[in-house]
Amino acid sequence: MTSTDTLAGARDTAGPAPVRDLGAALLTPEARRDPYPLYARMRREDPVHRSTQGVWYLTRYADVEAALGDLRLSNDRSRMTRAYTALGGDLKEFSRLTDRLGRVMSNTDPPDHARLRKLANRAFTARRVEALRGRVQHLVDRLIDAAVAAGPEMELIEAVASPLPMAVVCELFGIPEEDRPQVKEWFRRFGRLSEDLAKSEAAIDQYEDYLSGLIRQRRSEPGDDLISALVATQAHDDRLTDSELLSTCFVLITAGDETTTHLITNAVHALLRHPDQLARLREDPGLMRGAVEELARYDTVTQAIVRVVARDLEIGGRALREGELVYLFLGATNRDPARFEDPDRLDLARPGNRHLSFGHGPHFCLGGPLARLQTELAVGTLVRRLPELRLAEGAELDWRPNPLQRRLHALPLTHRP
Repeated sequence: MTSTDTLAGARDTAGPAPVRDLGAALLTPEARRDPYPLYARMRREDPVHRSTQGVWYLTRYADVEAALGDLRLSNDRSRMTRAYTALGGDLKEFSRLTDRLGRVMSNTDPPDHARLRKLANRAFTARRVEALRGRVQHLVDRLIDAAVAAGPEMELIEAVASPLPMAVVCELFGIPEEDRPQVKEWFRRFGRLSEDLAKSEAAIDQYEDYLSGLIRQRRSEPGDDLISALVATQAHDDRLTDSELLSTCFVLITAGDETTTHLITNAVHALLRHPDQLARLREDPGLMRGAVEELARYDTVTQAIVRVVARDLEIGGRALREGELVYLFLGATNRDPARFEDPDRLDLARPGNRHLSFGHGPHFCLGGPLARLQTELAVGTLVRRLPELRLAEGAELDWRPNPLQRRLHALPLTHRP
């Protein structure tokens, strides 16, 4: 045996080197395809992990659940900007967007958050969402009809998963059908902020002007839509400014699009990779509502969310200091064996499925019920109507590079023998 063999054997015995920076490790091609083995390793070896830059990463369910409800961890956008700047980031070019969107409820802390959340809760009720069931089913059927008529293959995002939430949110907010292609184009430009800041900011200006016009119209001619409901709520709350009303409409409409698109896409992808569970769902369609929770848990769209330490605290025996950034990895918590039995197994009838895919605490996702409804109907209808549904032959799946989001560029399918 040579000295080289001896050294190699020693390395094998010792195991892999510690991960010095989870954020960097998640950018590798392997983690981009499947981040869950890396999460499992971090939960075992360093669940409250501090990167070389001084950024914290939490991967255990108990820690993240507690952190989501801890007001010492802030979601205030101005604090977040200062924290990034302290790490050497140059965010000057984004300051205009930060100023504009800094008052939306998802970017504030209590008590402002509670006040703005109360506004949205009054308008965005479970009754209003459930009343959309028939309309959502009609939209799903129409999209699948068109995809089937186009031939034996479909690209799921383009055919169903993207147009459905766009149509639903526009219906909910009373956006006229003739305006929807333009609204979709504005959304597309928002998503390219890092590629073309000027065009993204111009799109936000145009979109805000458009929403301001709708708000003025609903004040004089109210209808049965969410903008009218929000306007009526503002009339009974003199603390709510026009700017806050506009920002609330902005975030509620915009947030209802991309996340639901990829929840539907990831759900179909997971089922096609687990034919036993797909067959189980076909045999018992009544599983579908509960299956949405398991599909959301299994491959979480929002893999991580960010907070900044507002007051010093301790998590898992580690001291987190004011001004430090903290990444809460929902994707890791949803595979934590301390919370879920056999967490890497897809089980559509999993009991007690308290995943964190829609968050927890003050910032729990307001649009969760609507996202669940659309996923239930879209996935359930695809499974029922297309018994030959499968991945297109030779399809190579490409995950987007952002480690905070689990999103495919495309999901090519075939639905005929």
